Amino acid sequence: MHATERRRRAVTFVPGVARSARLEVVAPPDPAEGALVVAIDAIGVCGTDRELLAGAYGTAPAGRERLIIGHESLGHVLEAPADSGFAPGDAVAGIVRRPDPVPCAHCAIGEWDLCENGAYTERGIKGRDGYAAQIVRIEPDFAVRVDAALGVAGVLTEPASVVAKAWAEIERLAARSAASTIRDVWVTGAGPIGLLAALMGVQRGCDVAVYDRAEGGPKPALARDLGARYATPASPPAADAAFDVVIECTGAASVIVEAIKRLRPNGILCLTGVSRTGTKIGVDAGAINREMVLENAVVFGSVNARRTHYAAGASALAAADRHWLHRLVTRRVGLDAWRDAFEPQPDDVKVVLDFVDARHGAH
Repeated sequence: MHATERRRRAVTFVPGVARSARLEVVAPPDPAEGALVVAIDAIGVCGTDRELLAGAYGTAPAGRERLIIGHESLGHVLEAPADSGFAPGDAVAGIVRRPDPVPCAHCAIGEWDLCENGAYTERGIKGRDGYAAQIVRIEPDFAVRVDAALGVAGVLTEPASVVAKAWAEIERLAARSAASTIRDVWVTGAGPIGLLAALMGVQRGCDVAVYDRAEGGPKPALARDLGARYATPASPPAADAAFDVVIECTGAASVIVEAIKRLRPNGILCLTGVSRTGTKIGVDAGAINREMVLENAVVFGSVNARRTHYAAGASALAAADRHWLHRLVTRRVGLDAWRDAFEPQPDDVKVVLDFVDARHGAH
C-alpha cells in the first residue's frame, strides 16, 4: 500500500482530560500537513508530555476531540518532492512550532519562537497533531536533517535546539562588552536539557559545573565524562563559588534564587526550567535587586526554538561523542508498551518511545 494511504497507529489523548490517552489506529496523515512523508523511528518523552497526559493543557486540531502527542521526533523520509531538499532515506526531525497566521512581527520573519500574540500552533501540543504516529507528514521548511550516524540519539534534536537557542542568546548578551569572556558555567539540573547545556558549554571551551540532586544513577558519570564537575545538595559548590553564566534547568524556585546569587559581576542567568505556580519562598527581594543592578546582571527566560536553532542543535549533536549521547537515552520503550514511556523511573534521563519494531503494525 502507498505510504500516504496507510492508516497508522498513534498515541492520542483528549487535551484537558487526564488519563484519556490511548494507542489507536488513525486515518492517514492529511496532505496539508506537509509534502514530506516520514516514517517515525522514535519519539522523545519529556515533562511536557506527562503534563499534557495529566490534563494540564493542550489543544486539539480544529473540529477534533483528540490530539496525537509527541513533539521530540526522529524519523526517516519515505517520500519527498524533487525540489524539497530531501530524499528518501534522509534522517529528519520535525520542528515543533508553526507561526501564527496573522502573523505577528516576529512570526513574519521566521522568529516564531518569539510569537507575541500566542496564535502559533505546536505539533503534539497546541492545535496540530504531533509526531507519535507511525507515518507523519512534515513541511520541508519545518524538517531538519539529522546525522544518520547518530542513530536513536538523533531524537535529541528538539531538546538540543532549545539549548542552542539559550546559548545563542547568552553569547549575544555577553557581546555587550568587547572585554566579556565566558570562562565558567554553572548548569542546574542534569536532565536532558541540563546535560545538553553542559555539552555545548564544554564544546565552547568553558569550565562547566553541573548541579543536581541525584547522588547516584547515570547523571553524575554523564556530567563527569564530559569533563564537567558535578555537585549535589549534599556536596554543594564552595560557598563563594561564582560563575560568568548560569543555565537554570530545574524550575525550582529555591535553585533559581541560588543561581542569581552565584552570578559574577556582569553575569548572565538563563532560565529554561518552567516553575510550578503557587510556590512561595522567603527571599529578600530588595537585596537581590540591589545586587543585580549594581553588578549589571542579566536574567532572561528562553523557550522553544526557530529553524536556525534546530540546525545549531543538530550540529552540536553531530560533533558530540556518540557513545555519550546514547547514554543519555536511558530507556527505550516499544510502542505496544507505550504507557511505560510516560511513567518516570528514578534513573531516567531521556526516555524514548521506539517505533521501529512496531512499524509493520500499520494497516
